[in-house]
Amino acid sequence: MYALCDVNSMYASCEKVFDPAIRQRPVVVLTNNDGCICAACGIAKKMGVGKKFVPYFQVRDELEQAGAVIRSSNYELYADMSQRFMDTCTAFAPHSHIYSIDECFLYYGHHYQPAEGWLEHAKQIRRTVWKHVRLPIGVGIASTPTLAKAANHAAKRIPGFNGVAVISDDRVRKHVLSHMAVTDVWGVGRRTGKRLNELGIVSAWDLSRAPSGLIRKQFNILLENTLHELNGVVKLSWDEVRSPKKEIFSTRSFGQRVTDREQLRQAIITHVEIAARKLRKQQSLTKNILVFASNSPHDAVPYYRRSLVHSFPAYTADTTVLAHAASQLLAWIYRPGVRFYKCGVGLLNISAEANYQPDLFTGQPDNRALMQCLDNINGRYGRDTIHLAGRGIQQQFAMKRQFLSSQYTTRLSDLPVIQC
Repeated sequence: MYALCDVNSMYASCEKVFDPAIRQRPVVVLTNNDGCICAACGIAKKMGVGKKFVPYFQVRDELEQAGAVIRSSNYELYADMSQRFMDTCTAFAPHSHIYSIDECFLYYGHHYQPAEGWLEHAKQIRRTVWKHVRLPIGVGIASTPTLAKAANHAAKRIPGFNGVAVISDDRVRKHVLSHMAVTDVWGVGRRTGKRLNELGIVSAWDLSRAPSGLIRKQFNILLENTLHELNGVVKLSWDEVRSPKKEIFSTRSFGQRVTDREQLRQAIITHVEIAARKLRKQQSLTKNILVFASNSPHDAVPYYRRSLVHSFPAYTADTTVLAHAASQLLAWIYRPGVRFYKCGVGLLNISAEANYQPDLFTGQPDNRALMQCLDNINGRYGRDTIHLAGRGIQQQFAMKRQFLSSQYTTRLSDLPVIQC
Protein backbone atom coordinates (compact mmCIF):
# COMPACT_ATOMS: atom_id res chain seq x y z
CA MET A 1 0.00 0.00 0.00
CA TYR A 2 1.00 3.61 -0.64
CA ALA A 3 0.17 6.68 1.43
CA LEU A 4 0.35 10.27 0.25
CA CYS A 5 0.65 12.93 2.96
CA ASP A 6 -0.01 16.47 1.77
CA VAL A 7 -0.01 19.70 3.80
CA ASN A 8 -3.10 21.88 3.40
CA SER A 9 -2.16 25.28 1.96
CA MET A 10 1.47 24.79 3.01
CA TYR A 11 2.77 28.36 2.90
CA ALA A 12 -0.28 29.88 4.60
CA SER A 13 -0.35 27.11 7.22
CA CYS A 14 3.34 27.69 8.07
CA GLU A 15 2.60 31.37 8.68
CA LYS A 16 -0.03 30.43 11.26
CA VAL A 17 2.14 28.02 13.28
CA PHE A 18 4.08 30.67 15.23
CA ASP A 19 1.49 33.46 15.14
CA PRO A 20 -1.71 32.50 17.00
CA ALA A 21 -3.16 35.96 16.37
CA ILE A 22 -3.75 35.17 12.69
CA ARG A 23 -5.01 31.57 12.99
CA GLN A 24 -8.66 32.58 12.66
CA ARG A 25 -8.04 35.18 9.97
CA PRO A 26 -7.70 34.87 6.17
CA VAL A 27 -3.99 34.61 5.29
CA VAL A 28 -2.63 35.17 1.79
CA VAL A 29 1.01 34.58 0.72
CA LEU A 30 2.61 36.41 -2.20
CA THR A 31 5.21 35.26 -4.74
CA ASN A 32 8.70 36.70 -5.23
CA ASN A 33 8.80 40.50 -5.08
CA ASP A 34 5.26 40.43 -3.69
CA GLY A 35 3.95 40.10 -7.23
CA CYS A 36 1.05 37.61 -7.18
CA ILE A 37 -0.92 35.48 -4.75
CA CYS A 38 0.66 32.01 -4.56
CA ALA A 39 -1.12 30.51 -1.52
CA ALA A 40 -4.13 31.16 0.68
CA CYS A 41 -5.51 29.46 3.76
CA GLY A 42 -8.90 27.75 3.83
CA ILE A 43 -10.58 30.78 5.43
CA ALA A 44 -9.36 33.06 2.63
CA LYS A 45 -10.48 30.57 -0.03
CA LYS A 46 -13.99 30.41 1.46
CA MET A 47 -14.11 34.22 1.36
CA GLY A 48 -13.04 34.12 -2.29
CA VAL A 49 -9.96 36.32 -1.78
CA GLY A 50 -7.20 33.79 -2.34
CA LYS A 51 -7.24 33.07 -6.05
CA LYS A 52 -3.80 31.92 -7.18
CA PHE A 53 -1.58 34.00 -9.43
CA VAL A 54 -3.78 37.10 -9.30
CA PRO A 55 -1.49 40.20 -9.23
CA TYR A 56 -1.46 41.66 -5.73
CA PHE A 57 -1.92 45.26 -6.84
CA GLN A 58 -5.22 44.30 -8.54
CA VAL A 59 -6.77 42.88 -5.34
CA ARG A 60 -5.07 45.03 -2.70
CA ASP A 61 -8.29 46.90 -1.79
CA GLU A 62 -10.37 43.71 -1.81
CA LEU A 63 -7.93 42.00 0.57
CA GLU A 64 -7.94 45.01 2.86
CA GLN A 65 -11.74 45.05 3.03
CA ALA A 66 -11.75 41.34 3.88
CA GLY A 67 -9.26 41.91 6.71
CA ALA A 68 -6.78 39.53 5.10
CA VAL A 69 -3.26 39.07 6.49
CA ILE A 70 -0.66 39.50 3.75
CA ARG A 71 2.68 37.70 3.90
CA SER A 72 5.69 37.65 1.59
CA SER A 73 7.09 34.20 0.79
CA ASN A 74 9.29 33.14 3.73
CA TYR A 75 11.23 30.33 2.06
CA GLU A 76 13.57 29.82 5.02
CA LEU A 77 10.62 29.09 7.31
CA TYR A 78 8.78 26.90 4.77
CA ALA A 79 11.86 24.77 4.03
CA ASP A 80 12.51 24.09 7.71
CA MET A 81 8.85 23.29 8.44
CA SER A 82 8.79 21.01 5.42
CA GLN A 83 11.77 19.04 6.75
CA ARG A 84 10.06 18.58 10.13
CA PHE A 85 6.89 17.43 8.37
CA MET A 86 8.85 14.92 6.27
CA ASP A 87 10.74 13.59 9.30
CA THR A 88 7.46 12.97 11.10
CA CYS A 89 5.72 11.23 8.19
CA THR A 90 8.63 9.02 7.13
CA ALA A 91 8.78 7.47 10.62
CA PHE A 92 5.53 5.63 9.82
CA ALA A 93 6.75 3.51 6.89
CA PRO A 94 9.91 1.61 5.85
CA HIS A 95 10.13 3.41 2.50
CA SER A 96 9.41 7.03 1.64
CA HIS A 97 9.74 9.41 -1.27
CA ILE A 98 9.67 13.21 -0.96
CA TYR A 99 7.66 14.44 -3.93
CA SER A 100 7.58 18.19 -3.26
CA ILE A 101 7.96 20.67 -0.40
CA ASP A 102 4.50 19.74 0.93
CA GLU A 103 3.98 16.15 -0.28
CA CYS A 104 5.60 12.83 0.50
CA PHE A 105 4.74 9.26 -0.44
CA LEU A 106 5.07 6.36 2.01
CA TYR A 107 5.35 2.75 0.84
CA TYR A 108 4.57 -0.21 3.11
CA GLY A 109 5.15 -3.18 0.81
CA HIS A 110 2.64 -5.73 -0.49
CA HIS A 111 1.85 -7.68 2.66
CA TYR A 112 2.02 -5.20 5.53
CA GLN A 113 -1.19 -4.60 7.47
CA PRO A 114 -1.18 -2.20 10.43
CA ALA A 115 -2.69 -3.75 13.53
CA GLU A 116 -5.01 -0.78 13.99
CA GLY A 117 -6.26 -0.91 10.37
CA TRP A 118 -5.45 1.45 7.48
CA LEU A 119 -8.04 4.09 8.34
CA GLU A 120 -6.87 4.43 11.93
CA HIS A 121 -3.26 4.38 10.71
CA ALA A 122 -3.99 7.34 8.41
CA LYS A 123 -5.60 9.18 11.32
CA GLN A 124 -2.53 8.51 13.48
CA ILE A 125 -0.25 10.08 10.85
CA ARG A 126 -2.51 13.12 10.66
CA ARG A 127 -2.72 13.52 14.44
CA THR A 128 1.04 13.06 14.92
CA VAL A 129 1.95 15.68 12.31
CA TRP A 130 -0.44 18.13 13.96
CA LYS A 131 0.99 17.36 17.42
CA HIS A 132 4.65 17.62 16.37
CA VAL A 133 4.62 20.30 13.67
CA ARG A 134 1.18 21.99 13.97
CA LEU A 135 0.53 21.64 10.25
CA PRO A 136 -2.85 20.38 8.95
CA ILE A 137 -2.46 17.58 6.41
CA GLY A 138 -4.55 15.21 4.31
CA VAL A 139 -3.65 11.51 4.12
CA GLY A 140 -4.71 9.21 1.27
CA ILE A 141 -3.91 5.49 1.24
CA ALA A 142 -4.38 3.07 -1.66
CA SER A 143 -2.71 0.25 -3.58
CA THR A 144 -0.98 2.44 -6.23
CA PRO A 145 0.63 5.92 -6.19
CA THR A 146 -2.06 7.35 -8.51
CA LEU A 147 -4.88 5.94 -6.38
CA ALA A 148 -3.14 7.28 -3.25
CA LYS A 149 -3.14 10.69 -4.92
CA ALA A 150 -6.86 10.26 -5.65
CA ALA A 151 -7.48 9.22 -2.04
CA ASN A 152 -5.66 12.33 -0.86
CA HIS A 153 -7.88 14.41 -3.14
CA ALA A 154 -10.92 12.75 -1.56
CA ALA A 155 -9.56 13.36 1.95
CA LYS A 156 -9.46 17.09 1.30
CA ARG A 157 -12.28 17.79 -1.13
CA ILE A 158 -14.97 15.11 -1.06
CA PRO A 159 -17.49 15.45 1.81
CA GLY A 160 -17.43 12.69 4.39
CA PHE A 161 -13.73 11.89 4.47
CA ASN A 162 -12.56 14.67 6.81
CA GLY A 163 -8.86 14.66 6.06
CA VAL A 164 -8.22 10.92 5.64
CA ALA A 165 -9.29 8.48 2.92
CA VAL A 166 -8.42 4.83 2.29
CA ILE A 167 -9.29 3.20 -1.03
CA SER A 168 -9.39 -0.40 0.13
CA ASP A 169 -12.09 -1.90 -2.10
CA ASP A 170 -13.95 -1.32 -5.37
CA ARG A 171 -16.91 0.33 -3.66
CA VAL A 172 -14.76 3.13 -2.22
CA ARG A 173 -12.69 3.35 -5.41
CA LYS A 174 -15.81 3.88 -7.53
CA HIS A 175 -17.18 6.45 -5.09
CA VAL A 176 -13.96 8.49 -5.07
CA LEU A 177 -13.25 8.32 -8.78
CA SER A 178 -16.87 9.14 -9.67
CA HIS A 179 -16.58 12.37 -7.67
CA MET A 180 -13.33 13.44 -9.38
CA ALA A 181 -13.12 15.32 -12.65
CA VAL A 182 -10.71 13.68 -15.07
CA THR A 183 -8.51 16.78 -14.83
CA ASP A 184 -8.13 16.07 -11.09
CA VAL A 185 -6.33 12.82 -11.89
CA TRP A 186 -2.57 12.97 -11.29
CA GLY A 187 -0.79 13.59 -14.58
CA VAL A 188 -3.84 14.69 -16.60
CA GLY A 189 -3.40 18.30 -17.66
CA ARG A 190 -5.96 20.75 -18.96
CA ARG A 191 -5.29 20.07 -22.64
CA THR A 192 -5.40 16.31 -22.20
CA GLY A 193 -8.54 16.70 -20.10
CA LYS A 194 -10.22 18.67 -22.88
CA ARG A 195 -9.44 15.94 -25.43
CA LEU A 196 -10.70 13.28 -23.02
CA ASN A 197 -13.93 15.26 -22.52
CA GLU A 198 -14.43 15.26 -26.30
CA LEU A 199 -14.30 11.45 -26.14
CA GLY A 200 -16.97 11.43 -23.42
CA ILE A 201 -14.47 10.78 -20.60
CA VAL A 202 -15.46 13.33 -17.96
CA SER A 203 -14.69 11.76 -14.59
CA ALA A 204 -11.78 9.75 -13.20
CA TRP A 205 -14.13 6.77 -13.10
CA ASP A 206 -14.78 7.19 -16.85
CA LEU A 207 -11.04 7.12 -17.48
CA SER A 208 -10.57 3.97 -15.41
CA ARG A 209 -13.28 2.24 -17.51
CA ALA A 210 -11.94 3.37 -20.90
CA PRO A 211 -10.34 0.80 -23.26
CA SER A 212 -6.59 0.89 -22.56
CA GLY A 213 -5.75 0.35 -26.22
CA LEU A 214 -7.80 3.39 -27.23
CA ILE A 215 -6.10 5.57 -24.61
CA ARG A 216 -2.66 4.45 -25.75
CA LYS A 217 -3.51 5.02 -29.42
CA GLN A 218 -5.18 8.40 -28.90
CA PHE A 219 -2.70 9.70 -26.29
CA ASN A 220 0.39 7.88 -25.03
CA ILE A 221 1.63 5.05 -22.85
CA LEU A 222 1.90 7.37 -19.83
CA LEU A 223 -1.85 7.98 -19.78
CA GLU A 224 -2.44 4.26 -20.35
CA ASN A 225 -0.32 3.59 -17.25
CA THR A 226 -2.43 6.11 -15.34
CA LEU A 227 -5.53 4.17 -16.39
CA HIS A 228 -4.03 0.94 -15.08
CA GLU A 229 -3.03 2.62 -11.80
CA LEU A 230 -6.60 3.84 -11.33
CA ASN A 231 -7.60 0.16 -11.55
CA GLY A 232 -5.11 -0.89 -8.87
CA VAL A 233 -2.24 -2.08 -11.09
CA VAL A 234 1.09 -0.52 -10.09
CA LYS A 235 2.89 1.00 -13.08
CA LEU A 236 4.96 3.79 -11.53
CA SER A 237 8.26 3.47 -9.70
CA TRP A 238 9.85 6.12 -7.49
CA ASP A 239 12.11 7.15 -10.37
CA GLU A 240 9.10 7.70 -12.61
CA VAL A 241 7.25 9.58 -9.89
CA ARG A 242 10.01 12.18 -9.92
CA SER A 243 12.69 11.57 -12.55
CA PRO A 244 15.77 13.82 -12.82
CA LYS A 245 15.09 17.07 -14.62
CA LYS A 246 16.14 17.37 -18.24
CA GLU A 247 16.43 21.16 -17.97
CA ILE A 248 17.12 23.30 -14.91
CA PHE A 249 16.24 26.99 -14.80
CA SER A 250 16.77 29.66 -12.18
CA THR A 251 15.06 32.96 -12.92
CA ARG A 252 13.71 35.82 -10.85
CA SER A 253 12.52 39.38 -11.28
CA PHE A 254 14.42 42.12 -9.45
CA GLY A 255 13.18 43.90 -6.35
CA GLN A 256 14.16 47.11 -8.10
CA ARG A 257 15.17 47.77 -11.70
CA VAL A 258 18.82 47.16 -12.60
CA THR A 259 20.73 49.35 -15.04
CA ASP A 260 24.28 48.68 -13.89
CA ARG A 261 26.18 45.98 -15.77
CA GLU A 262 28.04 44.73 -12.71
CA GLN A 263 24.81 44.30 -10.75
CA LEU A 264 23.29 42.37 -13.64
CA ARG A 265 26.37 40.14 -13.74
CA GLN A 266 26.09 39.47 -10.02
CA ALA A 267 22.44 38.49 -10.41
CA ILE A 268 23.28 36.07 -13.23
CA ILE A 269 26.15 34.52 -11.23
CA THR A 270 23.68 34.02 -8.36
CA HIS A 271 21.35 32.11 -10.69
CA VAL A 272 24.28 30.05 -11.98
CA GLU A 273 25.08 28.97 -8.41
CA ILE A 274 21.45 27.97 -7.74
CA ALA A 275 21.12 25.99 -10.97
CA ALA A 276 24.53 24.31 -10.60
CA ARG A 277 23.71 23.22 -7.07
CA LYS A 278 20.50 21.56 -8.30
CA LEU A 279 22.43 19.96 -11.16
CA ARG A 280 24.98 18.35 -8.84
CA LYS A 281 22.27 17.32 -6.37
CA GLN A 282 20.62 15.13 -9.02
CA GLN A 283 24.10 13.89 -10.09
CA SER A 284 23.92 15.26 -13.61
CA LEU A 285 26.07 17.22 -16.05
CA THR A 286 25.12 19.85 -18.63
CA LYS A 287 26.40 20.61 -22.11
CA ASN A 288 24.73 24.02 -22.64
CA ILE A 289 23.93 27.10 -20.61
CA LEU A 290 21.31 29.70 -21.56
CA VAL A 291 21.46 33.25 -20.19
CA PHE A 292 18.75 35.86 -20.65
CA ALA A 293 17.76 39.31 -19.36
CA SER A 294 14.86 41.63 -20.15
CA ASN A 295 12.98 44.71 -19.10
CA SER A 296 9.25 44.53 -18.36
CA PRO A 297 6.81 44.18 -21.26
CA HIS A 298 4.58 46.62 -19.36
CA ASP A 299 7.17 49.41 -19.46
CA ALA A 300 6.41 52.50 -21.51
CA VAL A 301 9.64 51.95 -23.49
CA PRO A 302 10.08 49.26 -26.18
CA TYR A 303 10.41 45.71 -24.85
CA TYR A 304 13.97 44.38 -24.80
CA ARG A 305 14.82 40.75 -24.20
CA ARG A 306 17.87 38.84 -25.30
CA SER A 307 18.98 35.29 -24.60
CA LEU A 308 22.11 33.45 -25.70
CA VAL A 309 23.27 29.84 -25.40
CA HIS A 310 26.84 28.64 -24.85
CA SER A 311 27.93 25.08 -25.63
CA PHE A 312 30.73 23.58 -23.56
CA PRO A 313 33.34 21.34 -25.20
CA ALA A 314 32.69 18.77 -22.46
CA TYR A 315 29.81 18.17 -20.05
CA THR A 316 30.23 20.02 -16.77
CA ALA A 317 28.68 20.63 -13.35
CA ASP A 318 31.34 23.03 -12.08
CA THR A 319 29.93 26.36 -10.89
CA THR A 320 33.10 28.25 -11.83
CA VAL A 321 33.03 26.92 -15.40
CA LEU A 322 29.34 27.79 -15.76
CA ALA A 323 29.80 31.23 -14.20
CA HIS A 324 32.69 32.08 -16.53
CA ALA A 325 30.60 31.21 -19.59
CA ALA A 326 27.63 33.19 -18.29
CA SER A 327 29.83 36.25 -17.74
CA GLN A 328 31.09 36.00 -21.32
CA LEU A 329 27.51 35.89 -22.65
CA LEU A 330 26.55 38.94 -20.61
CA ALA A 331 28.75 41.14 -22.80
CA TRP A 332 26.32 40.47 -25.67
CA ILE A 333 23.15 40.71 -23.61
CA TYR A 334 23.70 43.88 -21.59
CA ARG A 335 22.54 47.11 -23.22
CA PRO A 336 23.16 50.51 -21.57
CA GLY A 337 19.98 52.42 -20.77
CA VAL A 338 17.77 49.34 -20.41
CA ARG A 339 16.07 49.11 -17.02
CA PHE A 340 16.33 45.35 -16.54
CA TYR A 341 13.39 43.74 -14.75
CA LYS A 342 14.27 40.06 -14.92
CA CYS A 343 17.17 37.72 -15.70
CA GLY A 344 18.00 34.07 -15.37
CA VAL A 345 19.96 31.07 -16.56
CA GLY A 346 18.97 27.64 -17.85
CA LEU A 347 21.04 24.47 -17.97
CA LEU A 348 20.13 22.47 -21.08
CA ASN A 349 21.08 19.13 -22.63
CA ILE A 350 21.46 17.50 -19.22
CA SER A 351 22.89 14.00 -18.89
CA ALA A 352 23.30 11.64 -15.95
CA GLU A 353 26.83 11.75 -14.54
CA ALA A 354 26.86 7.95 -14.24
CA ASN A 355 26.34 7.57 -18.01
CA TYR A 356 28.91 10.18 -19.08
CA GLN A 357 31.94 9.03 -21.07
CA PRO A 358 34.72 11.69 -21.07
CA ASP A 359 36.32 12.68 -24.35
CA LEU A 360 39.94 11.46 -24.49
CA PHE A 361 41.12 14.65 -26.22
CA THR A 362 38.90 17.27 -24.55
CA GLY A 363 39.43 16.35 -20.93
CA GLN A 364 37.27 17.18 -17.95
CA PRO A 365 37.31 20.86 -16.86
CA ASP A 366 35.55 20.28 -13.54
CA ASN A 367 37.24 20.60 -10.16
CA ARG A 368 35.07 17.98 -8.48
CA ALA A 369 36.88 18.14 -5.14
CA LEU A 370 36.24 21.88 -4.94
CA MET A 371 32.56 21.49 -5.82
CA GLN A 372 32.13 18.70 -3.29
CA CYS A 373 33.76 20.87 -0.63
CA LEU A 374 31.47 23.77 -1.58
CA ASP A 375 28.34 21.62 -1.35
CA ASN A 376 29.41 19.97 1.90
CA ILE A 377 30.05 23.28 3.67
CA ASN A 378 26.80 24.84 2.46
CA GLY A 379 24.92 21.66 3.31
CA ARG A 380 26.28 21.61 6.85
CA TYR A 381 26.27 25.31 7.74
CA GLY A 382 23.46 26.62 5.54
CA ARG A 383 23.03 27.68 1.92
CA ASP A 384 25.34 30.46 0.74
CA THR A 385 27.72 30.08 3.68
CA ILE A 386 30.39 30.26 0.98
CA HIS A 387 29.83 31.35 -2.60
CA LEU A 388 31.60 32.80 -5.63
CA ALA A 389 32.92 36.32 -5.15
CA GLY A 390 31.44 37.17 -8.54
CA ARG A 391 27.91 37.34 -7.13
CA GLY A 392 28.87 40.22 -4.83
CA ILE A 393 28.39 40.75 -1.10
CA GLN A 394 25.61 43.34 -0.94
CA GLN A 395 23.05 42.56 -3.62
CA GLN A 396 21.00 45.73 -4.06
CA PHE A 397 18.70 43.99 -6.52
CA ALA A 398 17.50 41.40 -3.98
CA MET A 399 13.82 40.60 -4.18
CA LYS A 400 11.28 42.73 -2.35
CA ARG A 401 9.58 41.08 0.64
CA GLN A 402 7.61 43.89 2.24
CA PHE A 403 5.38 41.57 4.28
CA LEU A 404 8.01 39.06 5.40
CA SER A 405 7.35 37.26 8.69
CA SER A 406 10.09 36.21 11.09
CA GLN A 407 12.33 33.25 10.33
CA TYR A 408 11.28 31.61 13.57
CA THR A 409 13.26 28.39 13.24
CA THR A 410 16.39 29.37 11.32
CA ARG A 411 17.53 32.71 12.77
CA LEU A 412 18.44 33.23 16.43
CA SER A 413 17.24 36.82 16.52
CA ASP A 414 13.78 35.71 15.29
CA LEU A 415 13.14 33.11 18.00
CA PRO A 416 9.61 33.55 19.41
CA VAL A 417 9.50 35.19 22.86
CA ILE A 418 6.88 34.00 25.35
CA GLN A 419 5.74 36.52 27.98
CA CYS A 420 4.64 34.80 31.18
